[in-house]
Amino acid sequence: MMRHAGQVLSRDLRSLAAELARLAGWAYFDACQYSTARIYFSQALGLSRGQEDRLFMANVLSCMSLQATYDGNPAEAMALACKAQDVARAVGDQPLVMSMLHMREAFAHATLRDASACHQAIDRSRDSFERARGRTDEAPSWVRYFDETKLIIDTGIALARLGEAPRAEPLIAEGLRREASAQLRGRALHAFWLASTQLEQGKLGDACHSAELALDLSAVIDSPRVAGHIHEFHRRLAPYAREAPVIRFEQRMRDVLG
Repeated sequence: MMRHAGQVLSRDLRSLAAELARLAGWAYFDACQYSTARIYFSQALGLSRGQEDRLFMANVLSCMSLQATYDGNPAEAMALACKAQDVARAVGDQPLVMSMLHMREAFAHATLRDASACHQAIDRSRDSFERARGRTDEAPSWVRYFDETKLIIDTGIALARLGEAPRAEPLIAEGLRREASAQLRGRALHAFWLASTQLEQGKLGDACHSAELALDLSAVIDSPRVAGHIHEFHRRLAPYAREAPVIRFEQRMRDVLG
């Protein structure tokens, strides 16, 4: 009996260590410290592999895929997303998990500028999400954030990464409209993507207005990733430096970021 209790405790401690490593990896990812994030994600993956917790492994692989996309390694991101899908399939029918993982794959394809593969991955994500309707309570708690609003926004972001700004803009705008006001980091990131799609279409005033929302939200969160997006947007404004919306945005940026 005591030996069994010890085994249970050991397993629980390893599971806890794996989750702490994943959370540390996510924190370093948000801080744009990608190499350190990769170390912690790899540690989490190793610990979960020892536990044979396949859904947790899929979760870590999805984190690694997103980080690889941000780190400029889309081919690696695609491979990690597909590996996560294979790991999740081995568990059984997990449509919400698969929907999220297909969207991770779509991000990678978009960064590779593979329009056909990206659209196919988006379609698979949407189809899996439809199968998940009414079954959210069957999904792991860590994937339940991936609701219809997130599906809409991420579809828009994938299209934005692909360069299809006119199709991306209304989706991201609708997702922002639906998104809970308490989700500050998410709203800041999504406001940046909205601004990016608007700027891509020459809608300078709208783009600066959306970027100001991201800027205001960044003032109340500590996210180097969000701040990096804002600076990236600001660099793209250089050709329009004399335009009134840009002058106003730069003044707001000085007020908020110093």
